[in-house]
Amino acid sequence: MNSNSHFNAFLLVFLAGLFWSFGVVTVRYMVDAHDFVFQYLFYRGISIAIILLIYLFIKEGLVFYKNFFRIGISSILGGIFLATAFTGFIFSITMTTAAVTLFMLAAMPFIAAIAGYFILGESLQRTTLFSMVVAFVGVCIMIFNDSISGSALGAIIGFISATGFALYSVTIRWKPETPKFTTVVLAGLFCALFSFCILGFSFQPFTSMPSINSYLSLLHGLIVATGLILYTLGAKYLPSAELTLLSLMEVVGGIIWVWIPIFGINEVPSFTVVVGGVIITAAVLFHGYSTKKKREPVLP
Repeated sequence: MNSNSHFNAFLLVFLAGLFWSFGVVTVRYMVDAHDFVFQYLFYRGISIAIILLIYLFIKEGLVFYKNFFRIGISSILGGIFLATAFTGFIFSITMTTAAVTLFMLAAMPFIAAIAGYFILGESLQRTTLFSMVVAFVGVCIMIFNDSISGSALGAIIGFISATGFALYSVTIRWKPETPKFTTVVLAGLFCALFSFCILGFSFQPFTSMPSINSYLSLLHGLIVATGLILYTLGAKYLPSAELTLLSLMEVVGGIIWVWIPIFGINEVPSFTVVVGGVIITAAVLFHGYSTKKKREPVLP
């Protein structure tokens, strides 16, 4: 693997984080979003699965279905972990403060680094560790003036969500022969099935949700699916810790989109949030710069 391949992968995952950041905008436009969590998760899960199936059809033609005959334990576990991340994040942010959820999200690179080392034998580059620590400091600065009160259960679920995404990142690098995109399809279906079960195996709750919420949920599914396609493509060349580090751009991008007037939300961040966001971005860009230099292959 050459440095160009690694840098291209960096760009793909960087863009994935930016795509995911637009999810904050869609949620802000929803009507009484906290009252329709499971309906939202159901629609988003279904749309993610459908979009990935369309992508596989475009990429491979009518034989795309053969990918599902090659599903292994890594796909099933990855689907469960990713569905856990999907669900846990929404629960966490509705049960505790955004600051606590964000703090838990910042743990992802460290969890992925530990899991990647013990499961895949991935070594951690010094520049990656440095960038992870700097990004973590940036997150701490972002939440410095925010309330850290809230449900302890919400914090625990936030940590479970971060762990789920970190472990998903490990599973898509675990067995190279396993189709990666089927993992995302399974995650969408698992998330939708879980939501449907919670809603009592009934479609009745969906009739009470405003139609604008349904459309926004589908749009959010498109955003998440697009980001996951880019993320999965980049996963071939990046260790698990680096993948989750770059995904923190979702946090920075989300702050920018709800701030700038073009989307009409106008949530003005505090000074510490801006400083923390700049530090996170600098850490990620520094890491990207280091990828253009000498790199060791991350694949056997």
